[in-house]
Amino acid sequence: MRLAIEGDSNAYATILRETSRFLKPFLAKRLSFTNEVDDLLQEILLSIHKARHTYDGNRPYKPWAYAIAKFRLHDYLRDHYADQLRHAMDLSEVENNLPEYVTETTMSYESISGEVDKLPEKQATILRLMHQDGYTAKEIAEKIGMNESAVKVAAHRAYKVLRKKLENGKPER
Repeated sequence: MRLAIEGDSNAYATILRETSRFLKPFLAKRLSFTNEVDDLLQEILLSIHKARHTYDGNRPYKPWAYAIAKFRLHDYLRDHYADQLRHAMDLSEVENNLPEYVTETTMSYESISGEVDKLPEKQATILRLMHQDGYTAKEIAEKIGMNESAVKVAAHRAYKVLRKKLENGKPER
């Protein structure tokens, strides 16, 4: 670089070629697409050209070049992600465009309690304790003298029966 600054055009061509050679893998690890690597490499080489007067010939060249490359990479990433954020859709817009049945549920325990009452007594009791009284499966197991796994299985079977009743609109046992 010292020779390039002094006006040696062959040295300048060599330093740019060698800089490209060691910066390309550095950029390739950090960027997804080859065209991004090539574009940013060109910008970095331009920045090195513009900043060559700041190079201290008593210090190593590579750390100086890497510092410029890091700054240009950070600038590129900041601009790239800021641009993506500008084009990203606001979540409230997404929510407003979703069908109502996806974002809102009109079904609550109270609205299906009549169907729960039609379940076998053990299943109905388990669902009432879970959804009306807020007990956990472990607490229900202790309360009604079952093991926790049996409570979970009974609740699962009750949900399955309720789902079929509600989907079909007709009772099933």
